[in-house]
Amino acid sequence: MQLKIGVYNIAWMRDLFESNGNPKTTGKEEIKSRQLADIIRGMDPDFLGIVEGPDTLVNGSKTSTQQLEAWVAHYLPDKTFKGIHGYPSAGQQELCALYKPDKLNVLFTPETKEGDRFNQPFLMDTTNRMIKEQYQHYRPPLELSLLAPDNRLLSRVIIAHTKSKGIFDKVDYARFEQLSQRDRLRLFGECMHIRERCDQYLSKGQQVIVMGDINDGFELDFHENRFSKSAVEILLGDLWKPEWVLRSTLPRPKLTAHGWTPYSGRFKDRITGDIFNVLIDHILVSQGLKVLKGQVWNPFLEKNDPVIQSLKTQLAQVSDHYPIYTELEF
Repeated sequence: MQLKIGVYNIAWMRDLFESNGNPKTTGKEEIKSRQLADIIRGMDPDFLGIVEGPDTLVNGSKTSTQQLEAWVAHYLPDKTFKGIHGYPSAGQQELCALYKPDKLNVLFTPETKEGDRFNQPFLMDTTNRMIKEQYQHYRPPLELSLLAPDNRLLSRVIIAHTKSKGIFDKVDYARFEQLSQRDRLRLFGECMHIRERCDQYLSKGQQVIVMGDINDGFELDFHENRFSKSAVEILLGDLWKPEWVLRSTLPRPKLTAHGWTPYSGRFKDRITGDIFNVLIDHILVSQGLKVLKGQVWNPFLEKNDPVIQSLKTQLAQVSDHYPIYTELEF
């Protein structure tokens, strides 16, 4: 069975909706929604993980699922996508997904054991000092099960939006260093928690897909050399259990004068002011899944892909991230 799978940080998708959850149909929000619809229609995914989706209220009066399905009905009336969401986040940006119900059954299947739930505080030794510290996911990762139409389990999926490394306060260099280290350790803690869940799935013989905006890449900066690890490499797994190591669906990134390529986003360096290309959005898969294709939907890189080139304007304007796309065989 082959499936087309993507993940997309849509950048404040909640702004495309009225306070009652209905999609906005005028102004710049309508333009963005139509551009986004063009991208999704061009990608035609069987499953699309969404980062920074519409918000879910704790009282359940408004959910990401309801808003996504209302948006699809208005802007993609030719499609039959269904939506799904999980635990609400503490903020206004949610993790959610769209999928084709004729291709997949998708269930929200969180760990329910006390202390292991993604919406609860957890303990993790991020500094290798044999001292566990308490952390909590700001946005609880979304745990899903992908099922074939006959309800055969295809894979477990975790969609994540882990701690940003950005520092937006006005600080001196000493404080900047302190905050950088704090944020990096929290990022490591979140990814260690997610990786523990991957190990639980893999120990049961299940396949795993981890996707989302991890806010980190491979060997990117000073702190990763300082701590001898990166968040993405934590997610990939332990080399002493090679059969459990996840792998990226993308080619190995290369460092250039302008940053990394392929890249899924571009950001300004706080200190130098330079624009730097980064690969911080990922789809990682277990070894029982065959990767047939993997690419960043970046029109400045995929110059020979006619579909991506036809959506160059939309991809440049909808978000400050580009989607990650893969085709997998289950």
